[in-house]
Amino acid sequence: MTVWDTPERIALRDMVTAFTQQEIAPHLPDWEDAGLLPRELHRRAADVGLLGIGFSEEVGGSGGDVVDATIMTEAVLAGGGSSGVLASLFTHGIAIPHVVDSGSAELVDRYARPTLAGQLIGSLAITEPGGGSDVSALTTRAVRDGDEYVVTGAKTFITSGVRADFVTTAVRTGGPGAGGISLLVIDTGLPGLTVSKPLRKMGWHCSDTAELTFDAVRVPAGNVVGDVDGGFGLIVDQFVTERLSLAAQGYATAQRALDLAIAHARRRTTFGRPLASRQVIRHKLVEMHSRTAAARALTREAVEQSAAGGRPLLEAVVAKNVSVAACEWVVSEAVQVFGGMGYMRESEVERHYRDARVLGIGGGATEVMTDLAAQLMEI
Repeated sequence: MTVWDTPERIALRDMVTAFTQQEIAPHLPDWEDAGLLPRELHRRAADVGLLGIGFSEEVGGSGGDVVDATIMTEAVLAGGGSSGVLASLFTHGIAIPHVVDSGSAELVDRYARPTLAGQLIGSLAITEPGGGSDVSALTTRAVRDGDEYVVTGAKTFITSGVRADFVTTAVRTGGPGAGGISLLVIDTGLPGLTVSKPLRKMGWHCSDTAELTFDAVRVPAGNVVGDVDGGFGLIVDQFVTERLSLAAQGYATAQRALDLAIAHARRRTTFGRPLASRQVIRHKLVEMHSRTAAARALTREAVEQSAAGGRPLLEAVVAKNVSVAACEWVVSEAVQVFGGMGYMRESEVERHYRDARVLGIGGGATEVMTDLAAQLMEI
């Protein structure tokens, strides 16, 4: 027995897989066409405890740690879900941890608890039209005016931004650089905040993505998360968790694509023989397995370090890059195994092929991660 297959975690995996098979997979094509998930799915997921995994019961969560959250990711994909579903249904995984860690009982009660109960949807707004991975260069400004901050600027590529009830927003409250950044929780219904129509994307079609424009939006000063000008540290503290989550999505997507490819190769007959009997296909499937297994082992090792209280900065960066590379290669090969059907929208591997491409961009681009790894290795 390992930390990954205790009786409790086997039960968790079975529960999440069953929920996905019953509540998500049959409806996913329709949600992809609609461009978003229904709010009711958040409530159903909360009712069975999914939304609260990884958050303590003290703040309305279900308990568990990063291992449990990773198992949930694996099970959603194994059950026929997608990384797009994970991005949209679990956006609170990047929207509220800063609020929870801040220790503000008021903000927890107003935002974290209702979100974990499926009553609110939150998002995180950091990326701006003029910059991506360089968080310290953001320009959206919040100026103190009495008991309020006046926010002006724009954010883009905001996951769940169309449906969000609130946005945990990185703003500049001080001078240039990382030291002048704060996090501010902004209700999306406030005057001056404009939410775009859903952005059209290559993948993650069921996950709504928006641009946000702030035109002198007045936000209560009490909505600052943590210390004023202390937002950059809060953002950085969540980087390891976010990168491990994306790494898990990578190898879990690859595993699902591999499973689908193996099943298809066994069913499909070519020239009187099963496709799986062809050496070129058999060897392809073995290589797909090898890359997936390596990415899973590397990521799980980093996850275990994090769960034990460590801060695996380098390990998380490397795991993300390795997992993303494995995922991109495996889903491409899965489409090849399916042939013409792999190119059809009705094929699940086609969705994974589209969805996989963003994993090397979000949470820190692959090139940025590689350079950061070099710095951490003191090269």
